[in-house]
Amino acid sequence: MPGGPDPISELQRLTVSLRGGFEQKDQCLVLNFTGQLDAYSEKQFSKYVTGILKASKLPAVLDLSKIDFVDSSGLGALVHLAKQCTDVKRAFHLVGNTRVSQTVKLVRLEDFLHLVNDLPTALNKLAA
Repeated sequence: MPGGPDPISELQRLTVSLRGGFEQKDQCLVLNFTGQLDAYSEKQFSKYVTGILKASKLPAVLDLSKIDFVDSSGLGALVHLAKQCTDVKRAFHLVGNTRVSQTVKLVRLEDFLHLVNDLPTALNKLAA
């Protein structure tokens, strides 16, 4: 997306409980989300992320550091997106806060989802 949109300063409302936006940073797509990733928002989340990823071939970071809650439906959406990225050989990382990380680690998906603690770490790993 060279010459593409400027970083989104205000996140788009995907559902009542989930907002999302994206920007290009260091030759990577960074998708940011706030709110809850659950059964009520996972369809909109998946549709939004898939649409953005289809428009670019850049490596991607899903930044969930501002997500308050993720349930099994949200985890399912993350696994599905990870499979899509793996199938097309797209590098990606998931940034999680304490709650997200605990949930991902509880089901032992941290390696599959390429979980990292912060955005700079994710960007450094993708740039390497």
